[in-house]
Amino acid sequence: MAKNLSSITFTVLILVLLMASTEILKIEAMNIKARCLPQGCKNATFSEECGPEPFTGSNNDCCHCCVAKYGREAVCKGVVEGPDKHCHCYKERV
Repeated sequence: MAKNLSSITFTVLILVLLMASTEILKIEAMNIKARCLPQGCKNATFSEECGPEPFTGSNNDCCHCCVAKYGREAVCKGVVEGPDKHCHCYKERV
């Protein structure tokens, strides 16, 4: 029994080290919790609203909503603002 447990522990350790060395865990974590648009806006102007009202998610969720609805090129940030908690999408002022 102890030998089997030792073999299982060793196999799990090898798998974890393999995943860490190939950055599989890091990539998965980035996909789940990644900041939406880390560059943000240099000169932002209001563009559109997105999602339900009130918007119950975070600024990051708002940003993902904006990108999904209007496209990455049309959005430079998404922010939950105001007492009514609206998700506001911003674009670069030209």
